[in-house]
Amino acid sequence: MPELLSRRRLDQPRQPRRLALNVDVEAFGRFSERLARFLGTGKYLFWQTLVVIVWITLNLAAVSLRWDPYPFILLNLAFSTQAAYAAPLILLAQNRQDDRDRVSLEEDRLRAAQTKADTEYLARELAALRLAVGEVATRDYLRSELDKLREDLNGQPRSMRRATATASDRRSVPEQ
Repeated sequence: MPELLSRRRLDQPRQPRRLALNVDVEAFGRFSERLARFLGTGKYLFWQTLVVIVWITLNLAAVSLRWDPYPFILLNLAFSTQAAYAAPLILLAQNRQDDRDRVSLEEDRLRAAQTKADTEYLARELAALRLAVGEVATRDYLRSELDKLREDLNGQPRSMRRATATASDRRSVPEQ
């Protein structure tokens, strides 16, 4: 019974009965990138030039071999075949690089937006701190207020000064 249920699940699509060719797209993409990188090197150009020189030399000097009855048509066919395969592989490699660049650019945009938001938040916090510090009593402000108070006390009648002084003395003397 469990075997029957595992084969007949209605919540999953049935497996196709035909033979399917599974191609790993990433593996093919990596292969095309490696090939495109190789086709753009001096090493490739050196070996291709060497093969062309040997081909031309054999075709001109070894007339008796005559594997190319019409001079250089087979060489032209080889170049055409190479170009027919190289161009799409190079384009595929460029498209993959464009995709990577697009993802990188989007990540950079998101990071820049986050940095801008963080900077704006910090600027608002700094402005709020500046406003809060502006309302805090500073040492100079307190000194000036105490000096004004002292001047006001010095201008009071003597009896008033004694009462104020004794009250302040009682507060300043520590209790035992």
